[in-house]
Amino acid sequence: MRVVIQRVKSSQVTVAGQVIGKIGRGLNLLVGISSTDTETELDWMARKCLELRLFPDSESGNGRFEQSVQEIGGELLVVSQFTLYGDCRKGRRPSFDQAAAPAIAEQLYEQFVAKLRQSGLKVETGKFGAMMEVAIENDGPVTILLEREAT
Repeated sequence: MRVVIQRVKSSQVTVAGQVIGKIGRGLNLLVGISSTDTETELDWMARKCLELRLFPDSESGNGRFEQSVQEIGGELLVVSQFTLYGDCRKGRRPSFDQAAAPAIAEQLYEQFVAKLRQSGLKVETGKFGAMMEVAIENDGPVTILLEREAT
């Protein structure tokens, strides 16, 4: 499983001209599911996304990453992105052999979103499999790539 985490001031996803998910301060999560992912990877990734300290403590003023999205009461926008498993080492066209089949990926993606929602934070999503426009107002910018391979 791969997740690109972006700390944002705001973010939104649009499908066919309609805004379907929109958040304020928090994290934009671009999520790729591999063909070997299981609930173990989903649990680890959800916990990591919620607990990573990516926000500065406004009281200390030192700019260090001291608070998680949970601690600031932030919001999450979760967007499926199978292209995170694009392998460009050979040829001129990416291979997506490592990405999970759409039916499996959608089920795991929905489970991942449900795990994030258990935090009580506002969680918005894109539309799985749709052509989406994602507007991201980066904060920092802070962008982290998390990866967890099946064990």
